[in-house]
Order: sequence, then C-alpha cells, then structure tokens
Amino acid sequence: MINTFRCYLTCTALASWLPFAAFAQTQPKSDEAYYQSVQTYVNPVLPGDHPDPTLLKVGDDFYHCGSTFHFNPYLPIYHSKDLIHWEIISRVLPASKAGWVSDKPSAGIWQGAITYFYGSYWIYFSAGGQWFCKAPSPKGPWSAPVQVKSNPQTGPLGYDNSIFVDDDGKPYMVIKNGQKVNRLQALGKNGQLTDTVINLDWINAKLQYSWAEGPVMCKRNGYYYYFPAGDVSGGQYVLRASKLTSDSTKWERLGEFFKPISDSEVGFRRPNHIAAPVQLADGTWWTIGQSYEKYQGNDWSGTGRQTGLYQVVWEGDRPWGMAPTTQPVVKPNLPKSGIPWRRVASDDFDKETLDVNWHFLTKRASSQYLLTKRKGWITLMPDTNRAHLMQKETDHYYTVITKVDLNATDSADKAGIYLTNGNQKVIVRLFSGFDQGKKITLQMDTATRVVSNPVGNTVWLKLRRYEHWLTGYYSLDGKSWTVVGAAVNAVDLDKAQPNFNSWVGTSVGLFAESKPADFDCFTYKDGFSEIPAISMNNFYGVKRLADKSVTNTSSLGGWLMLAGVDFGQQPAENISIQATSSENAELEIWIDDLKDGKRVAKMPVTKTATDEWKTFTTALKKVKGQHDVFIKFAKGASGAVKIKSMKLVAE
Repeated sequence: MINTFRCYLTCTALASWLPFAAFAQTQPKSDEAYYQSVQTYVNPVLPGDHPDPTLLKVGDDFYHCGSTFHFNPYLPIYHSKDLIHWEIISRVLPASKAGWVSDKPSAGIWQGAITYFYGSYWIYFSAGGQWFCKAPSPKGPWSAPVQVKSNPQTGPLGYDNSIFVDDDGKPYMVIKNGQKVNRLQALGKNGQLTDTVINLDWINAKLQYSWAEGPVMCKRNGYYYYFPAGDVSGGQYVLRASKLTSDSTKWERLGEFFKPISDSEVGFRRPNHIAAPVQLADGTWWTIGQSYEKYQGNDWSGTGRQTGLYQVVWEGDRPWGMAPTTQPVVKPNLPKSGIPWRRVASDDFDKETLDVNWHFLTKRASSQYLLTKRKGWITLMPDTNRAHLMQKETDHYYTVITKVDLNATDSADKAGIYLTNGNQKVIVRLFSGFDQGKKITLQMDTATRVVSNPVGNTVWLKLRRYEHWLTGYYSLDGKSWTVVGAAVNAVDLDKAQPNFNSWVGTSVGLFAESKPADFDCFTYKDGFSEIPAISMNNFYGVKRLADKSVTNTSSLGGWLMLAGVDFGQQPAENISIQATSSENAELEIWIDDLKDGKRVAKMPVTKTATDEWKTFTTALKKVKGQHDVFIKFAKGASGAVKIKSMKLVAE
C-alpha cells in the first residue's frame, strides 16, 4: 500500500493532518496513541446487506437509509454521531401501509433517499412509481406514503433517485430511469415536482457509465458535482458544472471517483452507489458506498452489498474517494457516540413491542407473532406458510442460540434457527421436529444431519458459523451441548446467485412451521462459545496469520475488537484466551472502548513452547448484555503473543 504520509511533515504537522487523510499501512513509531486507543476504523462500517446507501447530515447527527427490497417493515433509518457506529432508530413504512408493494425477492422498495428540507424530514423511494413519507423527526412518526406525480416533461420517474438540496435550500429530485434517462427537477413545499426539467440524458447517451444509476449530487466552491454509479457490480464516476443546466458543454466529465486500489488484500474492490459527500466542521468530506466482498478466494456476495466509509479528498476542485483498503483508516474528527458497532442484535423478547432490528421476508409474516402470550417469550404463529423473524447477517464467524418450546407430533412441525439467502432459494434450518419420534435436525438443501431429541418439547439450539461451515448443537440447559452431526458447507448460501441474490444479503433468525412455537431468547455471538480472534471487526497494529491466529506488529502494542459479544444475563466469572507466546506478557480486556470503556480483565500470558497453544484464564468483572470487546496487547516484542480465540467461562 502506498504510504500517504509525506516525509516533510513534522510530528506537529502530522498530528494536525492525520484526521484529514486515509491511514497508511505503517505509522511513525512515535505515534503511540494509535496502538493504545481507538482512533481508527476498518471497513465495512455497516457490515451485511445495506444496498444503495444515502446519507444525511443535520447538525451533529447523521442518518442513513437505502434500498429495502422485500424486507419489511420497510425503510429502516440508521443514526450515527461519528459515521462509524450506526443504530436503527425507526422504520418508515409498515406492511399495513404498503398494500401495493410486492414482497417477492427482487421487488419491494428501492432507494430510500433520506433528506431534510423546508423544516421536515422526507424519505423518497420507488415502488411502482416514486413515493415519499414525511416526519418531524427521523424517529417518526412518519406519514402515510404519498405518490409523486409525474408529468410529460419528466416522464416515468424510475428508481434509485436521490434528493439534492442547493445552498439556498431549494430541493431537487435527481431522477434516474433506465440506462439513458438522467434528469433534475425541483420539489415544492408539498414534496411534489415543480418548475421545469433539467435534462441530463446526454450523460449516458452512449452508455459511458453502463447504467449511470443511483446518481447523487453535492455542491462545493460554487461547483455542482454529479456522481453516477456504473451498475451493481461497481464503478463510480463524477461530473462537474458551475450551474445547473441541461447544456452538456457546461459540464465536465472528471472520470473515476475512487483512487486506484494499491492494497492487494482488499476484499471490497469496486465500491459504488455512494451517498452524496458531506462536509464536517473541520473541513473534511466523507461519503459511504456499497461493495460486494470477495476475499482470498472466498466469495461473500451472499452477504449482500456492504457499506464502507470513505474520505473524499479534493485536488483543487476535483474530488477523489480514497481507495478501499483492508488497513485501518483514521476516524473522522467527530465525538464518540456511545453506539456499538453494527451487528446482529440479541433479544430476550421482554419488551411490549418488537425491536426495530428485526424484519420479515413477507408481509404476511409481519402479523404472525405475539409478544403477549408468554412473558419474556415470542410466539411465531405459522399458517400454511412459514412464520419467521429475521435480521441481516453481519459476520462470517458467530454463534446463535435460542430456546424453543414446540410439541412436534407431525413431520411438518418444525421450529428453530433459520438462515436464507437473498432470493430465498437456499435455506438453512436447525430445528426441533418430528420424524418417527422427536428429532433435532440441521438441514441445508440435501445435506441433513439428524439426531434423536432426548430433551423434550423445550430445547436449546445453537448454530455455529465458522466461515462457510455451519454446525448445529442442542442442549437441555443451555450449558452442556451435544453436536448434531458433522458441519454443513454453506458455500452455496454465501456465494453469488442469479440477479445478485435478488439484490439483498443473507438473513438470520427464527422460524416455525405447521404449528405455533415459543422462543425464550435469541442470542447472537454467544460469549460462552469460542470466538475466533480472526473475526475481529476493527483493529490497529495487529494482523491475521496463516494459522488463523492474530498477533501484534509493533513493540508499541496494538489491539483488536470483536463486535457485539453477548455476555448473557448471568455474568461470567472468568474469561479465557487461547494463545501461544515466546515470552511472558500481559493482555488487557476492555468493553465498548479502550479509553472511555471499561477494563474488565487483565490476562497474564506465560511463555509457552513454540506453537504450543495454551488456554489462559483470569477473573472477569461482572458484565451483562452485548458489548464490543477489545483485546489489547501490552508494549513489548512484536509478534511475541499469538491469539487464536476468546471465550467466557461461567465458573
């Protein structure tokens, strides 16, 4: 990777310049702070399926929305304070108000463009035409959908549109339809089109940008910037003009938006469908964009279009998106948010309403559950169709646990853990069921693992993912587990399918078939199950090794972060780490942050024989719920300690 630091920078200048630049693979040795505190991030900041992202900055808050497709309730609104940590705060459109929207894969709602103008928040989206909903706050309540009226000048309003608000507060719809229609038209205070069309059809008249889709706009130094994407597979471009005009001679084609990739390991190679870049108080500019993941021969297209954060740098009045990298990048100069890293959320089902992290694959399923039948449980109530409850899968390594109560008496009776890819042609089920007696089954297509169920109606189920391998377990008490046969290879779930998996990624959750089933909990990334260190979601000064362990690369230390580890509601007494070490050393375990978080353990690591893996255990301060876990290396010889995994210990 090219070192973006300039040798003429002094240490003082470097300190002020760092927030403005993409991080280099190698940092100056005097820069100890990066090894001891969290000042960097690693993409994607929105792992899992987050296609066609749009980004809105209002004051000190950031909001994101994108294409929902058939997942409902439609149009989840994400909130952030630092552009790195994101949480869902509302869902705009329930299935009950979306009767005309198809819930078939590839259909549903496309391009939810969140914006703010004329004193209100608006979401514009396409679903058999253009529509909008309006709210006084991103948290809602959101109005019923209103269709945007077309006109002869505009023609069909298409899809993947966005909203640009000029310096004077005047909003415009950035219209896209098919390959050759790119237009602008102002919006009135009622949210409808007004004024005359600014015709930009010449932009892609010769298919210069494939589809020239998902166009967005921003303004800087009196110039208007128009950013079209190539197509779903990649490519992002930029044009510039000094005024909004249909005259093609007044626009300059600047070419590719992203800098060329120089990091050979990067897994997100062709980001596009960027959001309109936003400027922060310190003068820096940033955008978010989507990309499919392919890494070291592994195709993770099934995870969907994942969203990364990219700084935008300006060479005069020419914008460049920083090249994607696997290496840490300096965070935007924004305050810490207190929001955890984005991940699947655990749920104890102890609230009166369903958590906003959940979605459904069909509109029918959105009414097939109860939270009131049994306190602290959710009941899934199938009819002739499967009832389900899902979240967007966010990791390649995790363990999901649930406790299910089902009196299975027929081969059709099933309830348990469920995964499905975007087009719902490949599914995985770990379930309690019946086949000449009560059984526990792990099934993916023709791969089936079956064992007798000696527990009865109420049974604990656990599904472990380790890259493309899925292993099932069952338990009487949620502590001692029995494996359900050999692991199943889920590569067909994770790879690209026709129409890019119907444009969305894999979902993970719960299901019931044939008869109602009760679920006591949904635990994601169970901390009492082994969590591989290579599954780190953020890091600095460490690297993954060929033996699937992690070590630090500097005598100044280093750290790694495992997002969303579930500590349970009965606090663990100890924590163990599987490691090997060439010297006596010490690790520190923190939750939520390395500075403003809480140190929950110190882990002495003694010298071992070469490549002798040993489990080290130490006392743990009481912690409950889901937390981001940081493992920090002490100062000392680089590469002395190698870590393979961590695990909580009950006693």
